[in-house]
Amino acid sequence: MEIAITRMSSKGQVVIPAEMRANIPEGEKLLIIQNGGQIIMKKASELDKNVAEDIEFAKRTEEAWKRIEEGKGIKMDFDKFVEKMKKW
Repeated sequence: MEIAITRMSSKGQVVIPAEMRANIPEGEKLLIIQNGGQIIMKKASELDKNVAEDIEFAKRTEEAWKRIEEGKGIKMDFDKFVEKMKKW
């Protein structure tokens, strides 16, 4: 494991120290994950297909919660919900 220290600029930019970016080509997309007090950065090109699917599911779930909080959700009883799910 390597450890380095960097700083965030007033524009929110963070420089990855040279010794840490040796294997990151210019233009590489990076995935940033915040988990409590941790920030994890991963190369997007190295994501496992399942992780990518999980991230997409998490985004859709977050968007759905926002719609519900804005009062744009659909309410239905449990039996009606199950019937709709069977049709999928």
